[in-house]
Amino acid sequence: MPFRRALAVLLFLFVLPAQAFALSVMDPFNLPAAMDGGTVKVGDGIAYADGPRHKLDVYAPEARGTSAPVVFFVYGGGWNRGERSDYQFVGRALASRGFVTVIADYRLVPEVAYPGFLEDSANALRWVQDNIASYGGDPTRLFLAGHSAGAYNAVMLAMDPSFLREYGVTMPILGVAALSGPYDFYPFEYGEVQNAFGAAPNPQGTQPINLVTPETPPMYLATGTTDPIVRMQNTERFAQKLKDSGVWVTTRYYEGFGHMEPVIAMGAMWRWRMPVLDDMVAFFQMFGAFPSGVPYVAVAPNPPEQLPEAIAPMEQIVDELNAMFQPIEN
Repeated sequence: MPFRRALAVLLFLFVLPAQAFALSVMDPFNLPAAMDGGTVKVGDGIAYADGPRHKLDVYAPEARGTSAPVVFFVYGGGWNRGERSDYQFVGRALASRGFVTVIADYRLVPEVAYPGFLEDSANALRWVQDNIASYGGDPTRLFLAGHSAGAYNAVMLAMDPSFLREYGVTMPILGVAALSGPYDFYPFEYGEVQNAFGAAPNPQGTQPINLVTPETPPMYLATGTTDPIVRMQNTERFAQKLKDSGVWVTTRYYEGFGHMEPVIAMGAMWRWRMPVLDDMVAFFQMFGAFPSGVPYVAVAPNPPEQLPEAIAPMEQIVDELNAMFQPIEN
C-alpha cells in the first residue's frame, strides 16, 4: 500500500546517522501519502514584506468554484523556532475541508522579542486582506488558528486591536481556533518565555486572559489533558474568563494526549487519534464559514490505515517533539 511503503521508507531514514541525511522532525507528517489529496499549494514562498522570515504559503482546494473561507494558521515553536514548511499537512488538511489556508513565517527570538512576532503576523494578514481573493479566498470570511505559541499569537491578534490597526487590517475575524495555547502565563518563569517577553514594558498586557472584552471573537480552545508544556488548567482559566465576559467559547479536552498531539492529529496520518480537525471545522461552520450551511469539500479522503506501533512508532516521534520545548508555566 502506498501509505505503508512511504512510511517504511521514512522510518528507515530516521535511523540513518544525522550526518547522512538531514531531516526535520516534522517530516513524517508531510509525506505526500500522509497528507490530504484534492488540494493544491497555490502560493509558495510569497513575500509579504522584506526579509527571509517574511514569506508565506497558500493552500486551496484543487477544485475551486465560488470563493472560499480563509484560515490564517500560525505555527508554534516557543517563539524561537518553526518553519512554515513543517506544517504543510495542516494547510492541506484545512484545504481538503474547503478552506483557503495561509501559513506565514515570522521573525523569532532572539532576532525579535514581544511584540515583533505579532507585528509580523499582522503584516501577513494585511497581505491576506489585499491579495487572498486572487487565490480563491473570501477576506470577509476570515478565521485565525494556531498551535502552542502560534495559538497565543492568533488569540492576541484577535484580542489586541492595536496590531491590526498598525497595518491597516480591517477584515473581520469571525472566530479563532487555538490548540495547546498559553493564555495566562505571567510571571515569566522559564527561559524561552523570559527571552520572548521579559523586556515587555507592560507584562500583564501580554496576557490574553487580561484582554478579554465582550467584543472578543468566538473562540475554540482545545488541549490535551496531559500536556506537560502548557497545562490544561491554562485553557480552563481562559475559557472561564471568556464565558464570564459573555464571549462564545467551545472547549475540547482530548483525554490522555499531550502538547503536540492535537496539531499532529489535524493531518491525515494521525487523524484517527482524535477529531480535532472535524471539531475545528464544525466551529468555523457555526460562525459563518459556509453560509449555505453545506461546507464545500474538494475531496473527502479516506482515513489512513491504522498502522501497528511497531511499524509506525509515532509515540517515539511525539516524545522527540515534546522534548524540544520547555514548560511555559508552572
